[in-house]
Amino acid sequence: MTPNDFTTLRDLLRYATSRFNRAHLFFGHGSSNAFDEAAYLLLHTLGLPFDKLEPFLDAKLLTEEIDAALRMIERRADERIPAAYLTNEAWLGDYRFFVDERVIVPRSFIAELIPDRFSPWIADPFQVNAALDLCTGSGCLPVMLADAFPNAHIDAVDISADALAVATRNVNDYGLQERISLIESDLYTKLPKKKYDVIISNPPYVNAGSMGRLPKEYLHEPQIALAGGHDGMDLVRKIVEGAADRLSENGVLIVEIGNEREHAEAAFPDLELTWLSTSAGDDMVFLLTAEQLQ
Repeated sequence: MTPNDFTTLRDLLRYATSRFNRAHLFFGHGSSNAFDEAAYLLLHTLGLPFDKLEPFLDAKLLTEEIDAALRMIERRADERIPAAYLTNEAWLGDYRFFVDERVIVPRSFIAELIPDRFSPWIADPFQVNAALDLCTGSGCLPVMLADAFPNAHIDAVDISADALAVATRNVNDYGLQERISLIESDLYTKLPKKKYDVIISNPPYVNAGSMGRLPKEYLHEPQIALAGGHDGMDLVRKIVEGAADRLSENGVLIVEIGNEREHAEAAFPDLELTWLSTSAGDDMVFLLTAEQLQ
């Protein structure tokens, strides 16, 4: 295979799709299949709009464009690097975020719930004055919270200084420096003494057994942001325990735990967890009220 074997975007798209399928890549960081991943990487590399594939399929490409596209294809297939790290961007809905290997690739079921402002659990979004995001990573969820709750100031916490450097870039990109405070802290440890109307968290929750079976793509991500201990609940327990002192009278705690519902319910046998509906089902995100935690 040489650059001379390709002329058009259609040629590259066919090749990349076959190459990714033969390599048995894992698609869990944005795309769900080889064709969509190939289209995204090629359109990004060629500087073309993501929603206009068809007009460009049979346009002849320059030699240097083909070279760049092939390098991108081979890195994804050979090194198993998630596409977001190759392009330094990730999308949650209509929101674009800068990412690199200092943070996990943004993917959150909580992000699906924010545009609806956690209805009906939040009666009046304009009365939300303070929100908290624990384990913020790239800072994507606080940016979305700022739009959903226009009167809220948001504290965003992470134990990783590297992650907060990425979060700072994203907060600045959206011009939200005055509304989002980034805090280096082990969960609640260094937070100001204040009450929050909403606390959210997408913490490390992968249990020890699952960590040993992760696809190669996940090994490029910071493992501290994935590993949740023996049952995946190490940080979740601390988050729930500390929320009672941090929630306002009518506040809510919302925690994402992926495929760990069984472990979550075992960890909190005395709490009736409310499971929120997401695109992946009703067992990925739970909610607790301040009243329950008291």
